[in-house]
Amino acid sequence: MDRPASIIFIHGASSSGKSTLARGVQAKIDQPFWHISIDHLRDAGVLPSARIKSGEFNWRDMRRPFFDGFHQSLAAYAHAGNNLIVEHILDTPGWHDDLIALLAPFDVFFVGVHCSLPELVRREQARGDRPVGSAEQDFNTIHRGLRYDLEISAEQNADDNVDRVIAGWTARTAPSAFAARD
Repeated sequence: MDRPASIIFIHGASSSGKSTLARGVQAKIDQPFWHISIDHLRDAGVLPSARIKSGEFNWRDMRRPFFDGFHQSLAAYAHAGNNLIVEHILDTPGWHDDLIALLAPFDVFFVGVHCSLPELVRREQARGDRPVGSAEQDFNTIHRGLRYDLEISAEQNADDNVDRVIAGWTARTAPSAFAARD
């Protein structure tokens, strides 16, 4: 690998528009980037979702090893030389610190996606595929103590936000705010 992989890390509440932003960036950016999220794994059937839903398997028992594996896989993909667009919700104590350590060798561009609470609630209800209240819980907690390389409002034009992310990533300077704390 000639240069370290680049990671555009998109962080925001459930239903804030992370996936839309990630797909738009991937479609327009001038280098190849993988788009990776937990939703991709869930939707691909990686998890035994029906058996979790039926109560046969306990998600609480599975959650930590699942996310530990997901986080380690991000570092493995990047170590192999793959640029990544990661969409994630850092909603569990310790995850950010774990990812700081795992992704330390890489160029991480940290994007905070903000959205008003009424709009998050509206989007969550319209989707119907998220636990009711998760967007509000995220809204009240996930951005606390974090600094970003770029912050966007998900209520702005999606194409403009894509362009802002690409322009910010292109103009970025080290070090990233990913490891910084308020």
